[in-house]
Amino acid sequence: MPTSEGFIQRWSLLEPINKSIRSNLVFTNGYLKKEFETDYFPNQFTIIPKDGDKVKVGEQELLWHALESPTFNVKLFRFAYGLRKQTYAVLFWAVTVVNSPREIQNVRLAVGSNGGSTWWLNGKEAVTLDGDRRMVMDDCVSPRLTLNKGKNIIRGALINGPGLSDFCVRLLDENGEPIKDVTISLQ
Repeated sequence: MPTSEGFIQRWSLLEPINKSIRSNLVFTNGYLKKEFETDYFPNQFTIIPKDGDKVKVGEQELLWHALESPTFNVKLFRFAYGLRKQTYAVLFWAVTVVNSPREIQNVRLAVGSNGGSTWWLNGKEAVTLDGDRRMVMDDCVSPRLTLNKGKNIIRGALINGPGLSDFCVRLLDENGEPIKDVTISLQ
């Protein structure tokens, strides 16, 4: 279940992809679009990874990790640091599955991220956070979307140069209230 405020804490995270980034000031919408549309690994926009799945990105062999954040936000810097991976100038992929007992219209995906990010719901781009920013909950909110009955896939790509990186995601109903009657899984 999401938290009492609706935040999603269960994610599959790919180990960081090393990038050459000296400043977060490059995170314009055009830059992010180019970076996030690059094919890094097969099926990156359709895969529902399992814990321990491997992908090859250039010379890097990276693993997917199941993670349950103890807080409302996912701390990517700590994730990378704990794996002894590069913590700065990196790109992360995050995937989760939201299981809804019914179709819900006029849903908004509310996201905060430190660094630039783009988020997709069921394969459709929902929201992009560009520029050099701190993570603030509900920093950007998508246009109105439909949450399907059954399985819904949220996918995010996050990029950061120097500094910390983290994110938070939740779904809001048409009145701006958190959606809490869904379950979160990794399959």
